[in-house]
Amino acid sequence: MAVSSFDLIVVGAGPGGYVAAIRASQLGLKVAIVEREHLGGICLNWGCIPTKAMLRSAEVFHLMERAKEFGLKADGIGYDLPAVVARSRAVAKQLSGGIGHLMKKNKVTVFMGAATLPKPGVVSVKTDKGTEELTAKNIVLATGARARELPGLEADGDLVWSYRHALVASRMPKKLLVIGSGAIGIEFASFFNTLGADTTVVEVMDRILPVEDAEIAAFAKKQFVKQGMKIMEKAAVKKLDRKPGVGVTAHIEVGGKVETHEFDTVISAVGIVGNVENLGLEALGVKIDRTHVVTDEFCRTGVPGLFAIGDIAGAPWLAHKASHEGVMVAELIAGGHPHAIKPGSIAGCTYCQPQIASVGMTEAKAKEAGHEIKVGRFPFIGNGKAIALGESEGMIKTIFDAKTGELLGAHMIGAEVTELIQGYVIGRTLETTEVELMNTVFPHPTLSEMMHEAVLDAYGRALHM
Repeated sequence: MAVSSFDLIVVGAGPGGYVAAIRASQLGLKVAIVEREHLGGICLNWGCIPTKAMLRSAEVFHLMERAKEFGLKADGIGYDLPAVVARSRAVAKQLSGGIGHLMKKNKVTVFMGAATLPKPGVVSVKTDKGTEELTAKNIVLATGARARELPGLEADGDLVWSYRHALVASRMPKKLLVIGSGAIGIEFASFFNTLGADTTVVEVMDRILPVEDAEIAAFAKKQFVKQGMKIMEKAAVKKLDRKPGVGVTAHIEVGGKVETHEFDTVISAVGIVGNVENLGLEALGVKIDRTHVVTDEFCRTGVPGLFAIGDIAGAPWLAHKASHEGVMVAELIAGGHPHAIKPGSIAGCTYCQPQIASVGMTEAKAKEAGHEIKVGRFPFIGNGKAIALGESEGMIKTIFDAKTGELLGAHMIGAEVTELIQGYVIGRTLETTEVELMNTVFPHPTLSEMMHEAVLDAYGRALHM
């Protein structure tokens, strides 16, 4: 058996793992990365990137249908679902290939195969050519997560789809049930609903988008219903009767009663579970809680030299959180003194129609934490750029500590808010108060002016409302 020694071995080449490998190599370490499937992980191949490519197609289709509003003519508007899927896959392939180039450029040795950790400091890789043994003082686990499957609701790729099946949809659903209203569920509901599917979303919690601010979630629900979606809250899918070639009868409990509804396609989006199995973690003494590796604020597992980053290390399950953890851990291993990541300053983005973005505390969480708060809001209808774009449905909400002026949270819904949110993220990272934000000059005409107005409104100083 071949044995190779490195300063650092990264297990998993998703947005956490490959970034950790690049940064460690930049810092002079000899690095190996092990990947069992695709460079770029789920995010580039089956998650963030291909879904955004598909959602962009739906967005353009939606705009084409509105051509008359803009003084334009477009006749015989339609779509080609296989072509939409093919474009999405091509985008993913292009980016995945780019990761291979980055590995070569940064002199990271790539091993394609399944990894196990037979003992401390050792990674065994089962490749097509046999088994290779790698050794290193430091190992980073970045094995990610996969879709959670509930008993009786398992995906079969025919009538019941996971996110993977939805990304390579072989047909356009006529009547679609989406189970779960987190980011993944809502994005697919938005995509298929925009292309004409009769879409129903079932959420077990008392409102859709349960991690978002309640006011933003209520605004989103109103928009989705206006677009023709049916929303069932405080509802649970108890059973699916599958009839191959025909469809699915869903037994949905709502208000204490079980109703039956007919669908031709179901998408299950009920959360994720960490990829912690078959690695040998338990034998090493790694603590696992509900399929996620327990770590401290620097991603240390408690086993010397073993770190865990990204989805395997728990919420928030976001690619940008994984990448930042990868950089932090690489710098720590190389002898640096990086800052620990603050989860409250990591933005969440949902690319439905309209988009949703947030950072920090919701209004309810801020009150629960004992803050006396000031809340500001500004609607898209009051912004010149939003009206010119034909995107006047939306709002921006800011939450401040009334005593200190600290920006506790910001929540947005509307066109391009996934791009706007970073302004508030920077503000929180710099520990800004309302004073700095009020004294910042925002360019005109832009959507970002609403960010200024939402701050001003929290202190009774809004100018355009």
